[in-house]
Amino acid sequence: MIFYENSKGMDPVSEFLNSLAVQDRAKVTRLFSLLARYGVLLKEPYTRQIRGKLRELRVIGKDGNIRILYFGMTGKRFVLLHGFMKKTGKTPAQDINIALKRMEDFMERYGGGS
Repeated sequence: MIFYENSKGMDPVSEFLNSLAVQDRAKVTRLFSLLARYGVLLKEPYTRQIRGKLRELRVIGKDGNIRILYFGMTGKRFVLLHGFMKKTGKTPAQDINIALKRMEDFMERYGGGS
C-alpha cells in the first residue's frame, strides 16, 4: 500500500484512520491485507469501482460505513487517496473529486506506472 502524501508531506488517509475507533481501524487494516493479497481480484462486498481507475474499499464500522478511495498500479501496488464516513446511499461527488485530484497529483509527481 502506498499512502498518498500531498506536496507538504501530509497523509490524509492516515489522518482519517487515526480518527477511527480502534476496532474500525483494525477492520480497515484487515481489508488492506486482503487487497494486498488478492489485488484486482478482490471484488464486492470489499471493493467497488467508482469511476475509471478509482475504486473504494468498503468497511462497515461501528459508527457507519467507512470508505477508502484508491487506485491500482502495476505490481499489485495500490495508492490510498482519501478516507471518509459515508452517510448517504451514493458516494458523494465531493469525496470522489478529492480522490480524483489526489490521483492526478500523484501521477503528475510520480508517474502512473499502471
